[in-house]
Amino acid sequence: MKRESFLAEVRSTDTWDIIVIGGGATGLGVAVDAASRGYRTLLLEQSDFSKGTSSRSTKLVHGGVRYLQQGDVVMVIEALRERGLMIQNAPHLVSNRSFVIPSYEWWGSSFYTMGLKMYDLLAGKLGLGPSKMLNREEALEALPTLTPEGLKGGTIYHDGQFDDARMAVTLAMTCADYGGILLNYVKVTGLIKEGEMVRGVEAIDQLTGETFSLTCRVVVNATGVFVDDILKMDDPASKGMISPSQGIHLVVAREFLLHDSAVMVPNTSDGRVMFAVPWHDHVIIGTTDTPVRKCVLEPLPLDEEIEFLLKTAGEYLVKQPTRSDVTSAFAGLRPLAKPEDGKKSTKEISRNHKVIVSMSGLITITGGKWTTYRKMAEDVVEKAYIMGGLPERECITAHLPVHGFSQDLDARYDPLAPYGTDKKKVLALEKENPAWQGFLSEKLKIRRSQVIWAVREEMAMTLEDVLARRTRALFLDAREAMRIAPETAALMAEETGCDERWAAVQTAAFCGLAQKYIIAEKPDKT
Repeated sequence: MKRESFLAEVRSTDTWDIIVIGGGATGLGVAVDAASRGYRTLLLEQSDFSKGTSSRSTKLVHGGVRYLQQGDVVMVIEALRERGLMIQNAPHLVSNRSFVIPSYEWWGSSFYTMGLKMYDLLAGKLGLGPSKMLNREEALEALPTLTPEGLKGGTIYHDGQFDDARMAVTLAMTCADYGGILLNYVKVTGLIKEGEMVRGVEAIDQLTGETFSLTCRVVVNATGVFVDDILKMDDPASKGMISPSQGIHLVVAREFLLHDSAVMVPNTSDGRVMFAVPWHDHVIIGTTDTPVRKCVLEPLPLDEEIEFLLKTAGEYLVKQPTRSDVTSAFAGLRPLAKPEDGKKSTKEISRNHKVIVSMSGLITITGGKWTTYRKMAEDVVEKAYIMGGLPERECITAHLPVHGFSQDLDARYDPLAPYGTDKKKVLALEKENPAWQGFLSEKLKIRRSQVIWAVREEMAMTLEDVLARRTRALFLDAREAMRIAPETAALMAEETGCDERWAAVQTAAFCGLAQKYIIAEKPDKT
């Protein structure tokens, strides 16, 4: 993907079939669906692809055991089907992960095993493996770092795991493969109307200040927690559709969970589930559910959320994590569709998505989750071609391999597996220039060639783009990310023709951001 080439296309195109606002999981899914049907598709993202919620998930592709507990069987069936399709279409990005539910009550193992047998049944042919009841010894063998005191047994089941930000970049490249145009750092500032109908957008390139008036047949509002902002551009009297909630994650060293299985706690003290999952040779612990009033691109973990996760994880792990063990702490906002009665707490709100068509023809999608991004996109485009008077074309994404599709790479253990068939091209860069050889961070298994590839092929415009989303340095170890920031910025500057001042400004800005991912020791009240 070349941003300048995409900008040239935007300047020379009179009108588009579909303009998608938002470059997270939902917007990128819509763009892939629309472009693969042959519609002239343009996606605009105000920041970087997956800058917000879509890079801050628990990294799971799952049907949702909790939703099965709540009786939302229809949603679980849909999510399990989409989980199966996702692992078929992106095997280099999505892997099969076993999860253990430890039981410290005599009835726990049999109770959860019965429920998870239903989970397996609902998955059908797209299942990832059968669930199984474990006795005490088997549970400890699967997870030796579990607290052994009082352990009665457990249940093992299977779900999917992926790298969310790398999936987002891959979807962007898939859209481009089908002729779609995507621009990051282009913010929509208004809607263009003919009479009462939305017929395009006003936008500004936040890197250069260039403005655009872009017309189209139909506009899709897929901006996640910011959908209400676009709705108010259409109708200032519009009522909000979103009940945002914040979830945080803590990342700790792999020693806290040495084996390949993850831990799932089905009922925490706040009524949610908690996961501790191996991820990129670290362990990610999450999540919380805290209602918020204001939606921002960089939400911050609250102290009570941090303490809750550390305490809950410590109840199940032999080695109890402390604040000093956390290498990165990050927060994300869920774009939950507001319930009609307005009385439910955020943890009770369904994760089902909603597609709304305004009187102006603006199409808005909200709710949902990463696992169902493809089905959400299909539902949107089915409405979009009708509203835009576009030729009817069949959705092909159910069996559409994503960019770089490869069955020869192991997403669990190969740091370069998310590149798929592009892995060879990334490594080939090291022959082009000796300065690009070897590890930028051996600790995080990040190579210098990945930086060059991110700039050349993945539209990484800032140091944060590279260290937060093209690689996952910031989300794995904020201090290590700060350490490699100056060299990364220098590599980017040389590749783009920027000067040392650009590199210094980028480094300072990134390090300022990374400090927010480091949690301070709790002050001594004495």
